[in-house]
Amino acid sequence: MQRDVKEVVIELSQPDELYYCASSTPTIRENSLHILGFGFDGTACFRKGAIKGPNGIREVSDGIESYSPYLNADTEDQAFYDLGNLQLGNGNIEAQWQSATDDFERQFSDIDLAKNGVKLLTLGGEHSISYAPIKKYLQNYQDLVLIHLDAHADLRDGYEGYHYSHASIMRRSLDHFGPKHELIQYGIRSGTRDEYQWMNANNSLMTSRMDFLDRVSLVEPERPVYLTLDLDYFDPSFFPGTGTPEPGGEDFHSFISLMKILRGKNLVGADVVELAPDIDPTGNSSVFAAKVVRELIVTMTH
Repeated sequence: MQRDVKEVVIELSQPDELYYCASSTPTIRENSLHILGFGFDGTACFRKGAIKGPNGIREVSDGIESYSPYLNADTEDQAFYDLGNLQLGNGNIEAQWQSATDDFERQFSDIDLAKNGVKLLTLGGEHSISYAPIKKYLQNYQDLVLIHLDAHADLRDGYEGYHYSHASIMRRSLDHFGPKHELIQYGIRSGTRDEYQWMNANNSLMTSRMDFLDRVSLVEPERPVYLTLDLDYFDPSFFPGTGTPEPGGEDFHSFISLMKILRGKNLVGADVVELAPDIDPTGNSSVFAAKVVRELIVTMTH
């Protein structure tokens, strides 16, 4: 089923339609932005619920304005498409993750994202879901800058028996790094000694907002940028609906500051992960996440 995201995200009228599978009739368009859901939280080690993240964002999006006053742009003026959710399949945790990852690779294996101008905004799901899109982007863009916003370093070589754990996403991404790829991390405030030693040794960790924004500002305008955003980047006082909250996080305006810079860069892909709607019964976290997605849409399609 071929759909304009505005029918789903902005003017939601039939919630049951949100559960269709992307692999049934995927249509990938050149020079267009596509939204894709990967609802999985099998390796989440503290509080689960991110499996409902993609549809949680869709369900509240009809209640927010399509216009961004921060970026003076409106999603109604943009063309973008919702491919639905990847199929988890049956079986154990690893089998479900692998099934959806295989589903992603089936859809995009024959597509060169760079040559065809295909952009993806993937909605999670826990952070392990980012592996498939990040790997694809690293393969298609040899000089990609990967920006990682998160409360956690995610550099463990597996966690609690899972090689592709949500706590290992950056380590698994580094497995596919080439000599021209670059990692920039900000918001990190939890990790092991080894993780911090690696970040410091490799100059990936930015420890102040000013230094972070300055570093992003120095990225060449045409150089491809991918943003992976774990929503626990935000302080739990603003965003409690996530599986592993950490005090000392950022606010919405720090994100907007980044978006204003990235509007002048080549943001080719992104993912937004770790919304667990049921953890925040007020629904505020879902609305917060939907507004983050709105800002990303107008940034990636301008």
